[in-house]
Amino acid sequence: MNEQLAPLIPRKTFFANPDHMNAKVSPDGAHLSWVAPEEGVLNVWVAPREAPEQGRPVTADRKRGIRSYEWCHDGRHLLYLQDSDGDENWHVHAVEIGTGRERDLTPIEGVAARIEAVGDEDPGRVVVALNDRDPTLHDLWLIEVATGRRELLLENEGFTGFVLDEQYRPRLAARMTEEGGIEYLRREGEGWSEFLRVGMEDSLTTGPLGFDREGRVLYLRDSRERDTAAFVELELESGNSRVLAESERADAAGALLDPRNLRVQAVAFDWTRKEWTVLDESIAEDLRLLRGVARGDVEVTSRSRDDRFWTVVHLTDDGPAKFHLWDRERKSATYLFTNRPALEKVSLSRMAPQVLRSRDGLDLVSYLSLPARADGSTPERPEEPLPTVLYVHGGPWHRDRWGYEPAHQLLSNRGYAVLSVNFRGSTGFGKGFLNAAAREWGAKMHDDLLDAVEWMVGEGIAKRDGIGILGGSYGGYATLVGLTFTPEVFACGVDIVGPSSLVTLLESVPPYWKPQQ
Repeated sequence: MNEQLAPLIPRKTFFANPDHMNAKVSPDGAHLSWVAPEEGVLNVWVAPREAPEQGRPVTADRKRGIRSYEWCHDGRHLLYLQDSDGDENWHVHAVEIGTGRERDLTPIEGVAARIEAVGDEDPGRVVVALNDRDPTLHDLWLIEVATGRRELLLENEGFTGFVLDEQYRPRLAARMTEEGGIEYLRREGEGWSEFLRVGMEDSLTTGPLGFDREGRVLYLRDSRERDTAAFVELELESGNSRVLAESERADAAGALLDPRNLRVQAVAFDWTRKEWTVLDESIAEDLRLLRGVARGDVEVTSRSRDDRFWTVVHLTDDGPAKFHLWDRERKSATYLFTNRPALEKVSLSRMAPQVLRSRDGLDLVSYLSLPARADGSTPERPEEPLPTVLYVHGGPWHRDRWGYEPAHQLLSNRGYAVLSVNFRGSTGFGKGFLNAAAREWGAKMHDDLLDAVEWMVGEGIAKRDGIGILGGSYGGYATLVGLTFTPEVFACGVDIVGPSSLVTLLESVPPYWKPQQ
C-alpha cells in the first residue's frame, strides 16, 4: 500500500508564509493591493490596477509581518494593525502609498487599538477604538489619517461594542445583561434608550450587523423565535422587519453588499460547503460566471466604489487559493496569482464532508482527509484501517470548514487519516446546537468526539489502537480531557496552548474582556 501513496512533501510546503494573500482593489478602482514577502517578511504591496506586474511594497515591516490591512477611501492611504513582539497590544498604522511614509495613529503604550469604521463619507478620517482612558473600555476616536490628529467621538460608558452608520455616527451600543444576554441601546441625542434585548440563548446568534448608506435600514442576524440565524432587515422608521434569507440547517454566514448603497445582494450559508443565496439579480450572472473561472468556493474579497471591479478568490481543499480581478463591465477575469505556488506541484489530499450522528441525535458536520495516492486521487475509504488523528478546533465558539487545511495535509501525507468534528458548541449550526454545549466542557462535548472515533472505527477508517488527538486552545483542552478521562481511547495526544484550568483561564483574560464576563 505504501508504494501507492503520494511522495513525502516537506513540512515547510504546508506551513510556510504565503507568497501572496489578501488581494484587494482600491475604492477608486485605480490600484490593486496584496500581502507578500519583502526580504522574507510579509508586507503590503500596491500596483496599478491595469499593471499588476508593477507591484512594489509600500510597507517596511521587518519583524512579525503584516497580514491584514484596509484601504482608506481617500485612495492615498492604507491602514494596518501591528503589535509589539506578540503582546497583542495592537496599534493602527497608516501608510501613504505614493511615498511609503508611515504613521502610527495610536502611539500609546499598553493600548489595544481597534479599527471601528472606514467610510467614504469622510474619506480622510477613520474611527478607532482606544482603551487608554480605562483598560477595560474602548472609547471611540475620529483620527485624521494624514496627520494623526484625533478627536473624541464618544466616551464609553460601559459598553462592549458599537454599531456606527456611514456618517460615523454611533447609532447602537451593546452591553451584557445580568442573565448573560445582550442589551442593544439606541443613541437618542446625548443619551441612550433600549432598542433590542437578546436573551442568553440567542446572544451568540443574534445581533445588528450594520446600516444601509442612508442609515434608514438596519441589518441583523436574528435567531429569535427560530433555531438558525436568518439575515433580516429592519426599517427603523416604521419598525417593520422582514427575513431576507434563511436556512433550516445553517446560520447566515456573511453577505455581499452593493458598495454604492450598502444594500444586501447575496447571503452566504455554510453547512458542509459555503453556498450563496442571491437576492439581487444584477449580480447573479457575475457569481454564475465566476464559478466557472476556477474550481472551488468563490469569495469576493473587495469591490471598487463604482462596483465595476471585484477581487475574488477561489478556495479549494487540495491546492492553493487562486486570486482574480473581475471586470463586471467586460465579464472577464484576469488571473493575478495563487497564494502558494508550491502547492501546485504536489499531490494533496481531498477533504470530504461527513455528517455524523451523536449518541443523542445531533448532526455533527465533520471533514475527513485520507492519504492521497501517487496518481493524485484520494480514496473514499482506505483499503485497511489507518493510524488516525482526531483534530479538534479551538474556541469552542468556532467551527471547522471545508478547504485547504495544512495540518490535515501534513498528517495525511504521512499516512494518517485525519478527522475534524464540529462538536456541539461549534458555531454556524443554529442556537440549539450551540447552546447544547452549556456546562458540557469535558462531558457531552467530549462524547461527540468519542462518537466520531466510533464512527471512524466502524467505517474501517481508523485502527482502534492507533488513534491520536490533537488541538489548540479549546482543542488543546479537549486533548487533555481525552488523555485524562478516556486514556483507553487515545494512543497519544498533542495539546497546543490548551487551558488545563478553567479557573486560571478566566482569571487571566485581558482587562478589555472583562465587560463580556
